[in-house]
Amino acid sequence: MRLTSLVLTLALAASAGSALAADGLDAKLDGLARGWAHVNYEIRDKPAQAAAAATLVAQADAVAQQFPGRAEPLVWEAIASATEAGAKGSLGGLALAKSARGLLERAEKINPAALGDGSVYTSLGSLYAQVPGFPIGFGDPAKARTYLQKALAANPNGIDSNFFWGDFLLRQGDYAGAAKALERALAAPARPGREVADHGRRAEAAALLAQARNKRHG
Repeated sequence: MRLTSLVLTLALAASAGSALAADGLDAKLDGLARGWAHVNYEIRDKPAQAAAAATLVAQADAVAQQFPGRAEPLVWEAIASATEAGAKGSLGGLALAKSARGLLERAEKINPAALGDGSVYTSLGSLYAQVPGFPIGFGDPAKARTYLQKALAANPNGIDSNFFWGDFLLRQGDYAGAAKALERALAAPARPGREVADHGRRAEAAALLAQARNKRHG
């Protein structure tokens, strides 16, 4: 989930202020990205992780309030909400997952290319893939496939787009396809400033790749 921003073209008199606003947003997004990596990969205790994710949700919401009309803070708020959902589990987790979906749908309407790496589509796809289906939740393999394929089209060599596509294919029993996607995830280029996230995601990809290979040859 690399960080980019779109700077609106304004009148010359306001251009300096616009650049400062964009710079301020970039710094805040970078802080949210680093904060999420810490919460998701460096906090092992589930209650502590849930509490830290909730704090990150509040921080992302504050950024979204500060920069209305921008999709990027909404994406990070959704990602933090989904992380809190995973840490909590049960019905409380499902409510948070629904909240994350709503935030991502808002972000998609504003700018589906927010963050520049298919994060909107990757995050929506992973939610539809991992949340239980009806009547418990809103999980939907068909929607998951559609969103994850859009993520791959936007970022064919990305670590996250390939990881979540591989995870989805593994869940669907396509072990050969999953292995190929996870191999691409492991071969993805490093993201400057995202060392913690890259390290954690590579470890997850390696673990799923081992599963896919075992099931393929088992």
